[in-house]
Amino acid sequence: MDLISKYNIPAPRYTSYPTVPYWDANLSEEQWMLHLKKAIFKYNKEGISLYIHLPFCESLCTYCACNTRITVNHKVEKPYIETVLKEWDLYLAQFQEKPLVKEIHLGGGTPTFFSPENLQLLIASILQTVHVAPGHDFSFEGHPANTNKEHLQVLYNLGFRRVSFGVQDFDEKVQDTINRYQTFEEVKQAMDNARNIGYTSINVDLVYGLPYQTINSVQDTISKIIALKPERIAFYSYAHVPWLKPGQRKYTEKDLPTDSHKRALYETGKKLFLKASYQDVGMDHFALPSDALFSAYENKTLHRNFMGYTTNTTKLLIGLGCSSISDSWEAFSQNVKTVEAYQKKINEGRFPISKGHSLSAEDLEIRQHILNIMCKHETRIDITDIELKDRLHEFILDNLIEIKENKLLVTEQGRSFLRNICMAFDKRYWKKRPTENTFSTTA
Repeated sequence: MDLISKYNIPAPRYTSYPTVPYWDANLSEEQWMLHLKKAIFKYNKEGISLYIHLPFCESLCTYCACNTRITVNHKVEKPYIETVLKEWDLYLAQFQEKPLVKEIHLGGGTPTFFSPENLQLLIASILQTVHVAPGHDFSFEGHPANTNKEHLQVLYNLGFRRVSFGVQDFDEKVQDTINRYQTFEEVKQAMDNARNIGYTSINVDLVYGLPYQTINSVQDTISKIIALKPERIAFYSYAHVPWLKPGQRKYTEKDLPTDSHKRALYETGKKLFLKASYQDVGMDHFALPSDALFSAYENKTLHRNFMGYTTNTTKLLIGLGCSSISDSWEAFSQNVKTVEAYQKKINEGRFPISKGHSLSAEDLEIRQHILNIMCKHETRIDITDIELKDRLHEFILDNLIEIKENKLLVTEQGRSFLRNICMAFDKRYWKKRPTENTFSTTA
């Protein structure tokens, strides 16, 4: 059996440990406050991260697994921003001194659904209440078809220097199937605008494994993107989870590439990226040697959290907006998912928590192992842990990892199977393996 077939199993993406399905989910608002205050005391001086979820999109991209609200009514913008600022006020009340903000990321949804004026209101209001850390990293996600010069200029003036454009694929049949449209010309114009304004790092998101993709169509998309030379490229595996996202039922499994074809799409892309001098810095991510993401990987300071890979290691992440997840390092909390429920709780003066998890000492130890593997491709292990050694044995035989003394090292071949390797450490998964659809497959 080839390695792709052997290891193509449902597995978490490990933006956290424990993963959300394994949270104890009984964290109260009061318990979250205790964890939060402890984290503020310990970590505010080194800087914190803010993630702001802006869920609105004008149309549904059927491949998308994000928490979104589809509407063409832009009157929703101002009330939502006012609610996010009220939530931020609840957090500010927990600080004894001004927060030191090292990182802000606007995700969605489509943050550029919001007008430049409303994004100015949101970010400027927050910045008035904080200190901005030296070497800060402010970034946002934009749809290339609706991110205009005004969006870019307003956010640049507020300190943003990195933008991520969701492209996914240029093939017309693929775009029609996933209901995601943008032309090469629109992407080029958006990137040119960003560079002319002064953005220093542009990321492009691409997805492999989408319906009707072929080797030729993926080569064409990637060649066009490489010609534009973004500093970073995220090449994500399509997560087919129609039991969670009914929009994905617009097409069936028969329209998707087979496992071996999907892996061939990835290998095709990877070869093109490496040939164009991009460096493989972690699961799904490639960066030019001049970009900070590659420097962080080289210096072993790369970090991973609910926002994905980041150059800033912050242990306190505050998530604002519906469905956002906050991380105090020793606890997680997730906001309610619907806009209405979120606004109701905030207007009652309550933190809009729907569920959370307090990490045990064992959780914290495993979390660090998984971070090490995802970001450094190595970790120190307890060689007396018989269960772990048994789960790692197959990876050694298949040349995915090496064990030297008490250190696990991911091989070049093993980089394509990071999720599988991390899963060997996931004690909560092995104690209670899922009996129904929970995770997307690794290939």
